[in-house]
Amino acid sequence: MILASFTAPEIMHVNASDYTLSIFGNANMDDVIDESDIAYVEGIIEGTNEETELADAKHDGVIDEDDIAQIELIIDRTESELTIVDSANRTLTIEKPVKTIIVVSGHAAEAIRILGSENKLAGVSNIIKKKDYYFSDLSDLPSVGDWKVGDYEAIAALDPDLVISYANWPPISEVEENLNNFGIPVIALEFTNPSIITEEIEKLGYLLDERDNAKKYSIWNERYKVMIDEFVCELSEDEKPRTFLETAYSGPGDISTYGTGTKADIGLSMVGGKNIADILQISYPHVDSEWVINEDPDVIIKYVMSSEVEWGWNSTETPESLVNSVINRDGWEYLKAVKDGRVYLISNEVMEGPDGIVGYLFWTKMLHPEFDADPVAAYREYLSDILVLECPDLIFSYPETDAA
Repeated sequence: MILASFTAPEIMHVNASDYTLSIFGNANMDDVIDESDIAYVEGIIEGTNEETELADAKHDGVIDEDDIAQIELIIDRTESELTIVDSANRTLTIEKPVKTIIVVSGHAAEAIRILGSENKLAGVSNIIKKKDYYFSDLSDLPSVGDWKVGDYEAIAALDPDLVISYANWPPISEVEENLNNFGIPVIALEFTNPSIITEEIEKLGYLLDERDNAKKYSIWNERYKVMIDEFVCELSEDEKPRTFLETAYSGPGDISTYGTGTKADIGLSMVGGKNIADILQISYPHVDSEWVINEDPDVIIKYVMSSEVEWGWNSTETPESLVNSVINRDGWEYLKAVKDGRVYLISNEVMEGPDGIVGYLFWTKMLHPEFDADPVAAYREYLSDILVLECPDLIFSYPETDAA
């Protein structure tokens, strides 16, 4: 029985198609701006190539020699401006070089660290200051407050060249309207949607002249994504476990899950699982214990918020007690997942953001123990090689997979 429901505004829908690097100058749409784009624009001018929207590198409505000149500047990394389409589908022309930035989300701060551009940060939101295990070196930066409210006066006082915000939280139109009063440009980059996160990092790499670091991240991320895709492609439908995903906000008598179309639902399909709640046409349904017992899932995975239970970094509550809070519900001892010892915890820390592919590696290993990958090693690689951080003792899933 469904007890209650709500639809969260931050729901993500994943596009299964490959991304296109939406920078004007990517004329031939191959996601790299190089000499082949110059040749393609020359073909458009001569009438031998089809026009593409991104061929208009100057974004002036005409494809001509000026676009070739702009592409040459982009290749040489000397362009004075760059026109891109952001994650809110807004076309923006941003002046370069971008010397000072304000970020309001931990995901954006993580992207800045990936690019090695922390020296450009002029201010951060309070949530970034709280994540001192990632951003201890940013704690002394000026605060722009709680971004859900939006401290625009604090941003204006810092006079940044660019603000990176979410598309919908708060709405980018609201942010843009407030910052336009101060002449401060704002770009929407989420760094949460796995289908476009590589493109977002690469776009930011072009904006901040850190393309090499962006490419290094892309290679790391795509390597593991391909590993998952190739493994799941070989599975039959019968080999995909029926799985119950429990949100971090569930309590003893209030069990919430992820319904059809949510990022978690689509992600579970990506790793070779079947979401038992995808029959519920609600984003985040609340179900009762009897409903779960009747569905009798093969696997149970419960999210844990790292900001509330920090067993991923400096434990205040044991993962054993968290698992017991799930399996000790009345009647759950008879569930197939419980009897088979397939009840898992996963920290949201590795399920969202630029490191989200690690969470999907954990999921794939939980659902398919034969999957030949080591999520812990992948995460340590991310910390040491991409973020250039020391690797603390990490427990982001429980019980540990065979590889870990």
